[in-house]
Amino acid sequence: MPKVAQELSARAVAALKTDGRHAVGGAAGLHLRVKGDHRGWVLRITVGDSRRDIGLGPYPKVGLAEAREQAREIQKQLRLGTAPLAPRRAQKAALIARQTADKTFDWCAEQYINSKADEWKNPKHRQQWENTLREYVSPVVGRLSVREVTLEHVMLCLQPIWKKKNETASRLRGRIESVLDWATVHQYRSGENPARWKGHLDKILPAPAKIQKVQHHKAVPIDSMPAFMATLRTRHGVAARALEFLILTAARSGEVRGARWSEIDLRAKIWTVPAERMKAKREHRVPLSDAAVQLLNAAPPTGDLLFEGTKHRPLSDMSITAVMRRMEVDAVPHGFRSTFRDWAGDRTEFPRDLIEFALAHAIADKTEEAYRRGDGIERRRALMAAWAQFCLGVDA
Repeated sequence: MPKVAQELSARAVAALKTDGRHAVGGAAGLHLRVKGDHRGWVLRITVGDSRRDIGLGPYPKVGLAEAREQAREIQKQLRLGTAPLAPRRAQKAALIARQTADKTFDWCAEQYINSKADEWKNPKHRQQWENTLREYVSPVVGRLSVREVTLEHVMLCLQPIWKKKNETASRLRGRIESVLDWATVHQYRSGENPARWKGHLDKILPAPAKIQKVQHHKAVPIDSMPAFMATLRTRHGVAARALEFLILTAARSGEVRGARWSEIDLRAKIWTVPAERMKAKREHRVPLSDAAVQLLNAAPPTGDLLFEGTKHRPLSDMSITAVMRRMEVDAVPHGFRSTFRDWAGDRTEFPRDLIEFALAHAIADKTEEAYRRGDGIERRRALMAAWAQFCLGVDA
């Protein structure tokens, strides 16, 4: 340890003008270094077999008493076996540590969304995340340090809407949980996730299945289909033909509106919907009934889209819905899938799995899904032909 020099007074230190290092005493290794007009404090310490200098700040901004206090503190750290940092470096390190620890929930949510956005196939998914977090979470914990978010905060976000808007609230809970998990992985917080469901919130909040009301899509009754179809076929316009094709194929609106002639094999009477446009993200082949083929033959292509809207773009979802509104029918396009399912299940002998395949429903049993190789398209062809005959009022 450096020797303790004779203690100089504040006046004596102020009188030091000669270039060089001047021991000032009062703390081992403390010097005032003078170089021209610049004067600053330096503490020489020994760590192991090496010596190094630590700057303690400029003189006279840092006075003699403060310099001695800093020097003594550093010497104390040495005696305790702690590697010392220069005061300014220590302050900077502490500031960085605080800034790292004090990431807000809103900041973490934004970073999480940015990191996961490429995985989300639908651009609307990001918008839904941002909107729900902004509306229900940001006012409560948005500016709060993410490490301070507790069960009480989570409940303040969820409780007001848990019963009124349970589907939204359930998704929101999962989103809060994901953001907090992300923050934990990045060491911005620690401990259990207060938004987790199993073994935690499920003990406080009622289960979604107990309070969610199942809302079925409004559908045209089975026995009303022939009359509806007859009226629809008198309607002119691309949207009316798209709706007719939607009914004949039992497809979803988005699949029909995005359908392209390159997906149609009129000779084989098959429409192949690519995986990226299917809800289950698996290619789906649709056997086309004679009625569906006749509809397509009556509408020669003007572009690649089967049903082209304005500016060579796909029809909007509302354009198909508008057809039904003008027909004053209390139903929605998606409801025809329900009508098809009810008709096939109640009025035919076709097996359930074939009907589900026709609707392109995902198979819940993963083992069954793994062993299924074919898609039963020829058996489904008979099903879709029977559906078309029923809709058009043709006796089988």
